[in-house]
Amino acid sequence: MCGTLRTLTTRYSRRLHYLHRHSEKRMSVRRAFTLVELLVVIAIIGLLIALLLPAVQAAREAGRRMSCSNHLKQLGIALHEFHDANGRLPTGADSKPYPPAPSHAHNFYRWSALAHLLPYLEQANTYDALDLSVPLYGADFLVTTANRAGVAIVLPVLLCPSDKQEPVAEGFGPTNYAACTGTGIDGGTPFDTDGTFFINSQTRLADITDGASNTVFMSESLLGEGPEKTTNAAEVDSRRDYSFFTLAPLTDAICNKPVAYNISNRRGFSWANGEYRCALYNHYYPPNYGQFDCIGVPIFGTVEKRYAGYGWRTARSEHPSAVNVLLGDGSVRPLRDQIDGVAWRGLATRAGGESVSD
Repeated sequence: MCGTLRTLTTRYSRRLHYLHRHSEKRMSVRRAFTLVELLVVIAIIGLLIALLLPAVQAAREAGRRMSCSNHLKQLGIALHEFHDANGRLPTGADSKPYPPAPSHAHNFYRWSALAHLLPYLEQANTYDALDLSVPLYGADFLVTTANRAGVAIVLPVLLCPSDKQEPVAEGFGPTNYAACTGTGIDGGTPFDTDGTFFINSQTRLADITDGASNTVFMSESLLGEGPEKTTNAAEVDSRRDYSFFTLAPLTDAICNKPVAYNISNRRGFSWANGEYRCALYNHYYPPNYGQFDCIGVPIFGTVEKRYAGYGWRTARSEHPSAVNVLLGDGSVRPLRDQIDGVAWRGLATRAGGESVSD
């Protein structure tokens, strides 16, 4: 009896051992991946990444766009604080005689609205590094000695995070933001325009009879790229570069046949410079216009107007299908590239009497 029980026990133990080993082999077979299964998993992961990346990029751009809007909002607050302190808005660009040199072009002062706003943007140190009592440029076309260090300062509040955020000309702090001169009347004149900011403007909020909420004060533009001067159209980009002419006022016939691009410096190279290449723009062309902006400079003429840049330079941005604008009431809103042309120009005037709706 004992022998029989011992025999049965031995057989049962062997059977259990066999089943255990066989189960382990089956489990090991189940845990292994075939090549097909591996490829399927990789394909699924790739698809998920492809679906996720645009969403991540869109979220990042939304954040950059919000930051850009906030910069314009800060400029709006600064403009109103300047108005409260001075009874008017800052001039679009300074132009006046320079007593030590009576033949000095008045336009060489050129100090922009952005330069005048510095103390109201919590940039008092930068403002103190400037001497606005002397011209920005000397007779040699170089920045005056007293101002070279100041104008080279890069100010993040004047740069859109969607753009490159770096200087585009040696010795200058760049700007993505510019003040609106109006609709580009009289061949893009910078003098006595129909907008809020222009050469020696002294606009008060009371002068904006269209209503501050219906009038654009500032917008954004892209920083320039490419060579600082060229006649080769293949070297430039219509979104970031401009056509240049040594004559003014501008005409459509002239601007539609560019022969040279950029001059001396790229678009947006200096926040201190109150001209159409930098801190001024207008609404002659629609936002994100597909052709080159057009700049013209009269190199002859009276000392009051010599070298005063004329321009048809529009708002441009890297934000999808829109540009941010600062309205006179301090609000910031995106405007579509496809905005009605009449509405776009109506928003640029301070006293045009238009009924504006986009």
